[in-house]
Amino acid sequence: MRMIIEAGEEGIFQSELWKRLGINSREGSRLSLRFERRGLIRRERALYKGRWTYRLISKRKNVSLRSIADCPCLLCDDIDKCYEGGTVSPISCERLTEWILLLAKRDGMRSP
Repeated sequence: MRMIIEAGEEGIFQSELWKRLGINSREGSRLSLRFERRGLIRRERALYKGRWTYRLISKRKNVSLRSIADCPCLLCDDIDKCYEGGTVSPISCERLTEWILLLAKRDGMRSP
């Protein structure tokens, strides 16, 4: 599963995965079908090197700490008091709201 996740948005061809894992096509097909049934991947039919195969694309995304590096909570002096119903709440935190809106604006700019 790690290889499929690391392949990113483009995914990996099922036949390439078999080769990397050192398994035959029958075992590889069963494995990819099992991942699909569990909702971990989606399979897209694709022509690869003149043969029909499937591109396996993870429904899970790689997460990195870069995604939260600028989060104001990481440097907040009130983090120990911050919880729903606490002295400070993430629901009403202006700095957190501004940061989330900034992220949404940035992501909106990337979307088609």
